[in-house]
Amino acid sequence: MVTLQGRTTAATLAAATLLLAACGGGGSGSTGTGSGSGGSGGPPADPVWSAGHYQTPATYAAYCAVPRSGSDPVSGASYPDRQGSIVWENAWIRAWSQAYYLWYRELPDRDPAAYATTDAYFKLMKTPAMTAAGTSKDRFHFTYPSSKWESFATAGVQLGYGVTWAFVALKTPRKLLVAYTDPATPASIANLMRGDSVLQIDGIDLVNANDTASVNQLNGALSPTRAGESHSFLLQDVNGGLHNVTMAAASVTSTPVQHVQTLAAGGGLIGYFAFNDHIGSAEAELVAAIQTLAAAGVTDFVLDLRYNGGGLLDIASEVAFMIAGPARTTGRTFEQLAFNAKYPSTDPITGAALQPTPFYATARGFSVTAGTALPTLNLGRVIVLTGNDTCSASESIINSLKGIGVMVVQIGAQTCGKPYGFYPQDNCGTTYFSIQFKGVNAVAFGDYADGFVPANALTPNGGVPLPGCSVADDFSHALGDAAESRLAAALNFAQSGTCPSPTGVGPLPTPLSIEGHVAKPVWLMNRIVHR
Repeated sequence: MVTLQGRTTAATLAAATLLLAACGGGGSGSTGTGSGSGGSGGPPADPVWSAGHYQTPATYAAYCAVPRSGSDPVSGASYPDRQGSIVWENAWIRAWSQAYYLWYRELPDRDPAAYATTDAYFKLMKTPAMTAAGTSKDRFHFTYPSSKWESFATAGVQLGYGVTWAFVALKTPRKLLVAYTDPATPASIANLMRGDSVLQIDGIDLVNANDTASVNQLNGALSPTRAGESHSFLLQDVNGGLHNVTMAAASVTSTPVQHVQTLAAGGGLIGYFAFNDHIGSAEAELVAAIQTLAAAGVTDFVLDLRYNGGGLLDIASEVAFMIAGPARTTGRTFEQLAFNAKYPSTDPITGAALQPTPFYATARGFSVTAGTALPTLNLGRVIVLTGNDTCSASESIINSLKGIGVMVVQIGAQTCGKPYGFYPQDNCGTTYFSIQFKGVNAVAFGDYADGFVPANALTPNGGVPLPGCSVADDFSHALGDAAESRLAAALNFAQSGTCPSPTGVGPLPTPLSIEGHVAKPVWLMNRIVHR
């Protein structure tokens, strides 16, 4: 979670929007067990809580405080919603969590009637345990409006400007930079460039604003809520020049694969592209990119995952296969999922016997016809560029290739550390993401809760070391520019096997060689299994 703070208030980054943190509310408690029924024709009585006693999730499913009507626009199925209440929805959260949460034994047992919102209740339904490095074991416990989740997961469409922001300094004096833009979006049309620093929004000083009203206005501009909503930005480019732009929010489509190219280095030809999101539309873009690099005859490959927080696990398997090729992956495990102790041999969500996830050699049908053979590079080594927002499904690519003996070289910063994932579950128009499984590779390794870290990092913070170089992010050069610090270090390593002095920790050499946190929808910082 990223917070943009003023003197008396905090703005919380969630689902790629900036919102002021709000206080949770509480309601009255209750005791007992079971559920009642309402009078004839009326809604059912609220279920009654009894500590330590649990019903199946189906007992409470689709009893909604505000039932939906009509049909799901993606599946076409009629909504199952019936009249219920927040207590019914909280009771479902409790039952679902107890049944399927990976660390269900560590959950608190709270009265569903004691909380006025599902958000307040769901936030409590996770483990309080910490990792060895002192971070929360479950850092990615969240919800998303079902309609928005379905739209973005399949097509990459969301409301915004088409810019991914990097939050570098969260307290005054704040620093907010452009990490990258998607083509044919308001941000790219306005010519926003990587490294541009936001100084003002709608005339409000972003760097130093401290009062609540100003912070609220800044948040509103950074997270527009309606198409056509327009805001002005004063930006400073990497050379110190100032420029004003006005952008109107729109439903923008992300381009998850960018800057596909080949680079000559040491007599060889090295392929490169930036892969930013594991979403359905990425499948077609990845296939096209790998076809281009394979046709060029690349002998090495740099995969830029620095801003890729995760998403669909099937996409990660396809990427790993396309890198390594069939000779290294046929019959091998990409990832084996392990659920909680109640389900040693079955997938509790699908009911199927647990089987290893393979390296998928054919398209899964997200944006390429299912069953289409995937192109390959057939490489025994890959160089990955990472940042502290490289997470989950992206880490699965690293771990799975490592598990079959492909050499993975890491250039950049320590990854976020998330060998866990989940099946998204809708109830009453909210999709819940509650960790249900841990993934391990072909040699049963999955213990990287503090991430992967380049071997020469000065402060590994519990991370699993990989060969490579600790290099800070470089906002003074475009992604894909051979002079950009991480890509330059990768090209040098490919030729010589050596690293520059570590710059990913401690004092950094230039104001624009830094490590921020990018603003992404929170589900894209996770590992999602597609049913």
